[in-house]
Amino acid sequence: MSAYLAKRLVTAIVTLALASVVVFAVLEVVPGDPARLMLGMNASAGQVEQLRSQMGLNDPLLLRYLHWAGGILRLDFGRSYTYSVPVIDLVRERVTVSLPLALIALALSTAIALPVGIYSASRHGRMGDALAMSAAQFGVAVPNFWFALLLVYLFAVWLRWVPAGGFPGWSAGVGPALKALVLPAVALALPQAAILARVTRSALVEVLSEDFIRTARAKGLPWRAVLWRHALRNALIPVVTIMGLQFAFLLAGTVIIENVFYLPGLGRLVFQAITQRDLIVVESVVMLLVASVIAVNLIVDLSYALVDPRLRHGR
Repeated sequence: MSAYLAKRLVTAIVTLALASVVVFAVLEVVPGDPARLMLGMNASAGQVEQLRSQMGLNDPLLLRYLHWAGGILRLDFGRSYTYSVPVIDLVRERVTVSLPLALIALALSTAIALPVGIYSASRHGRMGDALAMSAAQFGVAVPNFWFALLLVYLFAVWLRWVPAGGFPGWSAGVGPALKALVLPAVALALPQAAILARVTRSALVEVLSEDFIRTARAKGLPWRAVLWRHALRNALIPVVTIMGLQFAFLLAGTVIIENVFYLPGLGRLVFQAITQRDLIVVESVVMLLVASVIAVNLIVDLSYALVDPRLRHGR
């Protein structure tokens, strides 16, 4: 188990280091001058050059990378060119929206997908299986922003149960804040639930065809006990893998949904920073999201050892 953990930690650290190089290099070659954008098109060349020097944009590329990466390690993400505030303050403000949204969406997705996948696998080849997988296929095919617009029209415009967009902040109370996150979370959860349901069903169908399942049935174990006690646990590895990937996607890939519902989250922050050429914000937030994805994947890898005892013993 210690060797397994050490190997995963080394892999995560190397991946994070390589990702920092890629993120910095890609954003540095994006056309546009942050200093020119901040001062406007009427600024003189001397004013632009002076601001570039103040922002450190004239330093050698390697020196700028080392300065930026060193700041990231110290949790010093620099100062936003556009907002003139520390980037960490922007991140701290926006993550209080994106993180609860991702967690609620993942909980909804799991609560929908696991029962559907288990039901479908237990009725493999029957009408219930066909109907469940048809619904899942529809959920996979339809983009989440279409679900978002449909939910807004139905529950916000027509029924007026929840607000159509915006976020009042947690200071307004837990109830109003959660109410503002309900529709975005459902819009994010439905397509992910469809994917997870199909994976759960496929994994369970494969396990149910194994010899040890037939042996358990031949010994007289009830079908429910075979399904829940033996088959489901052995089918959990691909399910846990998809859940980890989905959480990373829900945390980092909510740009469209946050713009549809006008939520002040990390996705919207990155979108605005890109349009404003605020490189330091984009680089820092993207690296935080990359680090969160790597951390989630590391947790998923470690959870494999809990699900599959063979990994704990190096087999």
